Amino acid sequence: MFSEETFIKRRDLLKDKVKSGIILLPGNDISPMDAFANCYPFRQNDSFIYFTGLNKVEKLTLIIDIDNNKEILFGDDLTVEDQIWTGAMPSVSTYAQQCGIKTVKKISELKPIIDNFRKQNRTIHFLPSCRSETLINLAQLLDIPAHEINKNISKRLIRAVVALREIKSEEEVTEIVKAHDISHEIYSTLIHSIKPGFYERELNGKIENILASHNSSCSFPTILTIKGKTFHNSDYCNLLKKGDLLLLDSGAKSPCSYASDITRTYPVSGKFTDKQKDIYNIVLKAQIKSIEKIKPNVLYKDIHLHAATVIAEGLKNLGLMKGNIEDAVSAGAHALFFPHGLGHMLGIEDHDMESLGEDYVGYTESIKRSSQFGLAALRLAKELKPGFVLTAEPGIYFIPNLIDKWQSENKLSDFINYDKVNEYRDFEGIRIEDDILVTDRGYKILGKSIPKDVSEIESIMQ
Repeated sequence: MFSEETFIKRRDLLKDKVKSGIILLPGNDISPMDAFANCYPFRQNDSFIYFTGLNKVEKLTLIIDIDNNKEILFGDDLTVEDQIWTGAMPSVSTYAQQCGIKTVKKISELKPIIDNFRKQNRTIHFLPSCRSETLINLAQLLDIPAHEINKNISKRLIRAVVALREIKSEEEVTEIVKAHDISHEIYSTLIHSIKPGFYERELNGKIENILASHNSSCSFPTILTIKGKTFHNSDYCNLLKKGDLLLLDSGAKSPCSYASDITRTYPVSGKFTDKQKDIYNIVLKAQIKSIEKIKPNVLYKDIHLHAATVIAEGLKNLGLMKGNIEDAVSAGAHALFFPHGLGHMLGIEDHDMESLGEDYVGYTESIKRSSQFGLAALRLAKELKPGFVLTAEPGIYFIPNLIDKWQSENKLSDFINYDKVNEYRDFEGIRIEDDILVTDRGYKILGKSIPKDVSEIESIMQ
């Protein structure tokens, strides 16, 4: 990955922020599919990658003894018998040298060392995990029931990691752009392949081929669907028909495991209907206007609400919403159509650091999450800083069961024209997303331009 000095500096900064105690940072293990010899593709823990750069190596654990300024990498060299299956592999000492760690010990030595720290009443800091095997390993190391592990996490360590990882260096931004280059190829290829008569799975196969050709992988399960009202739809069974809209939300991984995350919505027939064009242009305007407001010291929550206002105004012009728009957005009426947040952090993961807890990543002690429907789904609300990389992805959706629920409750009927809304029940959804770097004075849209203007999309598709 990056230079040895990069990772030494990151760990030194982490020690300065945490102040004292032991930092226990386990890497990921492999995850069997249906037998121990058949495993899912390996995905390293994102914080382990950030502090070591060892993104392809399994079964490693890092201990940082802050008080004694010691770092130990625990892992076992593969035996000759193991390497019959894997091929020749470097030693753990070789990996340690690559990231500036001087001391290496076997995995069997980890538990006794942890036990000794506990006998000395040393504070052991560790991060939350969503991986069951990591929870089990931590439970065995710390003698805590696995279901209790995430209740014993170190908030101090979480805040320190977030403070470091939320600001992207130039080399990190370069990696995100490399991932975006792969996304650019995906979208440039697929826009010529979207036609009636194709199945979603055939288009997804093209995406998988492009990723494989770059030795890359999806940064998250690809969303490729004509059922755009289902946000995380990754079932590719539908046949594309004339009049459908295809929503493609996908991302790639760079060589150093950084992510891209892009969304476009295309007319299957190659041309938007007037109805589709009206809704699409509202979403596009909301995205452009929200991106223009990105700069340091601005709350992303305020930019989200600005996007919501643009959407509400556009829907009012079509007769779908009514009344005072400022009041409508304050009451959350727009969330019938835009029930998710404007965006999230982007980095090693597409929802960067989300496993550490969204409220630590996107919120602060003074900026708390709203309980209002729609606004509660906003992943990033806090003040923007230079070096943040984030997504801007507004959308409009027509979700029949949500419409039925709100209408049966006569919910926010001062702002919603339900008779008109019901004319759009079969519309599905539209979302547009780009990756944005917060700069010292404003913003920069990362990567090569991927067409999103109606006329440009129609010209390419026809």
